[in-house]
Amino acid sequence: MLATHLGGASGRVGETDTAAGNRDAQHVFNVQAAWEDPAENDLHIAWTRDFWRAMQPFSSGGTYVNFLTRDEGDDRVRAAYRPAIYDRLVEVKTKYDPGNLFRSNQNIRPRGQQQRERT
Repeated sequence: MLATHLGGASGRVGETDTAAGNRDAQHVFNVQAAWEDPAENDLHIAWTRDFWRAMQPFSSGGTYVNFLTRDEGDDRVRAAYRPAIYDRLVEVKTKYDPGNLFRSNQNIRPRGQQQRERT
């Protein structure tokens, strides 16, 4: 688990001034696991998810979009942004990438594609 203290300059920017959210958080933690043997996938994924669930009571519920795993859905992407910011990002995505070409990471989907499965 990586735990980092936040604050300083990032906390002095208004919560809606940029897309990056959760600026009032004092700490961020990221649960990571790595292993070499693919036969151990289930074992390591299970303990990592169990650890995350155990830590959730200490979480604000927010997230940093770059910490999300590939199998997390739109609800977790939404958790990275305040609702007004997310809505603004949907507008930008709809205008500049309506076909969702840039989708290889956890991203904001354009309007009309909010509930579709990732391809």
